Amino acid sequence: MDFEAAFHSHQAPLFRYVHRLVGDSDLASDVVQESFVRLLSNPLPDEDVRRWLFTVATNLVRDDARMRSRRQRLLAEQYDRSDLASDPIEIPDQVTIRRERVKAARDALEQLSERDRQMLLMREEGFRYSEIAKVIDVAPGSVGTLLARALRRFAKVVDPVHLEDESRSSG
Repeated sequence: MDFEAAFHSHQAPLFRYVHRLVGDSDLASDVVQESFVRLLSNPLPDEDVRRWLFTVATNLVRDDARMRSRRQRLLAEQYDRSDLASDPIEIPDQVTIRRERVKAARDALEQLSERDRQMLLMREEGFRYSEIAKVIDVAPGSVGTLLARALRRFAKVVDPVHLEDESRSSG
């Protein structure tokens, strides 16, 4: 395995995938970096690197979410959240609208099962059905159907107003 080639080939798509999962570019960078550090100590055949990296990154995100959840529970026990002040800085309209759309999509993704969320994000990153099938442990022939169902479930939970706004702005 040529690590440098693997890094140049997979770093940007992996970052986009993780960023979409977590919505935080700093955390996404950390997860991507840790994934590649782990790859250094686990040399793989070139054809397995991409799938392995995305699986490791997904697991790191999951671990981080569990840790943050525990931390928030502990903090909530010590402090009353209502005392925290909100951010007084005003945000321009376009940035606000974009943030609302991203939040609506992220909220909709959060309502899906982990498998649906992972399939949709992997599809967005250009994974082939055979690669998605290996990661979620299903027959390659069923990935298309599973993705279509996941998309329908996503469409049901995403805020329709944001979808309309998005289709108008992209058209």
